[in-house]
Amino acid sequence: MDKDEIMQKSRKIVIKIGTNTLSDENGFVNKEYLSKLAYQVNELKKRGKQVVLVSSGARIAGVATLGKWALKEEVHYKQALCAIGQVELMDAYRKAFFEYGIPIGQILFTKDDFSDSYRILNIRNTLFTLIDEGVIPIVNENDSVSVEEIKIGDNDTLAAYTAHLWNADLLILLSDIDGIYNKNPKEYKDAVFIEKIEDVNHIEKIAEIGDAGSFGTGGMHTKIQAAKLVNKHGIPMILANGEKENIILNLLEGKERASVFLPKI
Repeated sequence: MDKDEIMQKSRKIVIKIGTNTLSDENGFVNKEYLSKLAYQVNELKKRGKQVVLVSSGARIAGVATLGKWALKEEVHYKQALCAIGQVELMDAYRKAFFEYGIPIGQILFTKDDFSDSYRILNIRNTLFTLIDEGVIPIVNENDSVSVEEIKIGDNDTLAAYTAHLWNADLLILLSDIDGIYNKNPKEYKDAVFIEKIEDVNHIEKIAEIGDAGSFGTGGMHTKIQAAKLVNKHGIPMILANGEKENIILNLLEGKERASVFLPKI
């Protein structure tokens, strides 16, 4: 099945927006990008689809707002930046979606939330209620209180957990790259694009896994791990370039390339 067919058939879609996709060249939250994202999500809703967003960007929003602490590596400074940045990030989302009359709601997770059956039930009830009432849930890790023992670590994994918990039909990861290559296309001109991955375990053997970006916590490794998680539960995953104009709608219409990870039947 091709990615546009998967998108057309999928009703419940989790979309993860990476830090590098969300921020502009100066490290600020790109509000123009959020406006275009809101337009695309609104179009999906018009087509009867339900959407949950998983958003990175709290820390860079904190850096941009405060204008300091960017290089401090102590955990309490990072957590403080995220506390400040979450407010700014959600306000930017709120304003973007307000243009289409869509309210947003925020849900913050720690790793423990996905291992406690009582919490999982409450999270599902909250998600279903928000969506039934026309609200777009925006999920992030609770970075302001998370320490190593309860930290999920990256939002690719968080998006995969969320997709499984919600019984989503599809997970879309929006990054700063078109999809999976056999090696880094930013370094090698002869890198080969891989459009369809039917065995996620095999892709690790044939593709070079690079490092994370300067602001992000992920990288190609975390995206492959996210694919493993959702594929195991029968959920396909699409990795696409979130910086391309109207990428979500163009994927839906088969006008843009991306890598699709297909679960084994």
